[in-house]
Amino acid sequence: MLERAGILIIVAFLLSRLKSFRRIIDHEHVMKEKIILITIFGVFGIISNYTGIEIHHRSISEEWHIGGLSGSSAIANTRIMGVAIGGLLGGPVVGLGAGLIAGLHRLSFGGYTSIACGISTILAGIITGLLGKRFNIREKNAHLKAVIIGILMECVQMGIILLIAKPFGSALELVKIIAFPMITVNGFGTFIFMLIIQTILLEEDRTRTLQTHRALYIAQLTLPYFRQGLNKESCERVAEIILKHTGADAVSITDRNQVLSHVGLASDHHIPLKSMATKLTQKVLEQGEIQKATTKEEIQCYREDCPLNSAIVLPLKANNHVIGTLKLYFKSSNGLSAVDEELVEGLGKLFSSQLEFAEAEQQRKLLKDAEIKALQAQVHPHFLFNAINTISCLIRTDADQARKLLLQLSKFFRSNLQGARQMLIPLEKELEHVHAYLSLEQARFPNKYTVSMEIDESMKDVLIPPFTLQPLVENAVHHGFKHLEKGKKGVISIHACQENGKINITTIDNGVGMTEDQRRNLGTKAVHSKEGTGTALWNIKKRIDEIYGQVADFKIESEPASGTKITISLPLDEQKWGEEYAEGFYRG
Repeated sequence: MLERAGILIIVAFLLSRLKSFRRIIDHEHVMKEKIILITIFGVFGIISNYTGIEIHHRSISEEWHIGGLSGSSAIANTRIMGVAIGGLLGGPVVGLGAGLIAGLHRLSFGGYTSIACGISTILAGIITGLLGKRFNIREKNAHLKAVIIGILMECVQMGIILLIAKPFGSALELVKIIAFPMITVNGFGTFIFMLIIQTILLEEDRTRTLQTHRALYIAQLTLPYFRQGLNKESCERVAEIILKHTGADAVSITDRNQVLSHVGLASDHHIPLKSMATKLTQKVLEQGEIQKATTKEEIQCYREDCPLNSAIVLPLKANNHVIGTLKLYFKSSNGLSAVDEELVEGLGKLFSSQLEFAEAEQQRKLLKDAEIKALQAQVHPHFLFNAINTISCLIRTDADQARKLLLQLSKFFRSNLQGARQMLIPLEKELEHVHAYLSLEQARFPNKYTVSMEIDESMKDVLIPPFTLQPLVENAVHHGFKHLEKGKKGVISIHACQENGKINITTIDNGVGMTEDQRRNLGTKAVHSKEGTGTALWNIKKRIDEIYGQVADFKIESEPASGTKITISLPLDEQKWGEEYAEGFYRG
């Protein structure tokens, strides 16, 4: 019995090495897979019948009985084992199907226990199939549960033989001989069989875990480059990473029109920024589905001496549109294993998600930048009309002063236009903008206020967002000094210095100040009032937050009748990063 059970276990082990069987065991069973499982475990039952041990009047024959049994013979075998395992793995349909195949074959095999054994086999298939609904092969002790169920099914078979087989004396004598070895061997065989299946699942889980880790690792390495979109530089770095961490002999990335990068074999004719070298790629772009090629002819490269013999081409998608392809090439026609294929498919989905997120992020930034640019480009119409009126009056009385103011007005608008096109400018340029504005305002109100500046010379080349100082000075002039006490002269002080690795830019005025509620709201949202909207301060703070994040600071200090102090702190060690931000904005 052990020898015959060993034959079935060897067959089970060989089956476990087949990829198709491993996939069937590991996946949810559709009808096609259930039919395959019925066939497999039904055949197990048939083999058990042929390899069973004949019992004839207490004599035992070890020969295989291809032609069946005589009417006075019975057989000890492992038929119930295969049917029980089939039912547990596949559920009621598989259990019933395998039980019918093995049971009907046993019935046709002959012997005085044929009816009893046929019925018990079908019954075992039904019972184990029903139990299979709740049976989870992945549970820790699943193999032990299967052994107990297998033993119980053998016990049921012994009981049915005693009830149905005739003559009863022969049936009783048979059960005494075969009960213990059949129950023991079938239990042991079930134990080994289930361990083999659990090993299959454990290997698959381990492979998936490693594969997932590998895919996420590659995705993490490629994320900074895919965030830049599909361009030659980013795709070249991505292709190098994929080539290094997969078994491919060449990796290529394309957009819809041309090859963006190709690393590895065949680089002499798969050239970046050239048209597609293979028709396979065009097929993926048109259909949006993964395509595999196992021969050079399927790849359809225009070069006959191309060393690439197999490939997998995946679509790269964003917003449900194919925007490019990822291609892995191999020298061998069977270079891509099933595990690698699943890895590559997973990478394709991850890369598509990265490109979609990058596109959404780019659109978000463009919208923010467009909003900021619109705010930057705003010029109060009253300021323009007042400046023109002031210059018009001076033309008759002081032509030289009028000419100087006209130049300052020109410089003011030039600064506005330049600031609207740039994300960062030197502090010195911003100060020129402030000077131009003050020259025009002080021409209208010669003795209303004075301005003093203390600027660290080493800070003049530091890059800051444009329209940072000028709106603060304008706020002081129009709002801080609007309701000053009669005879009191307004004073504005501007300071810029280095402190604790930051540039601190401060404006202080001795104007009317503001209440705590006003101070709390300014810089966080537009505040609508008779005096203004607070848009200028909100604009400044928003741009600083967008460019520098939490490493910068925008602080307002003010009390009624005590003036206002506004401090802007920008990190000096973020200057290079700020330049890269601005460069990325223009490149985008």
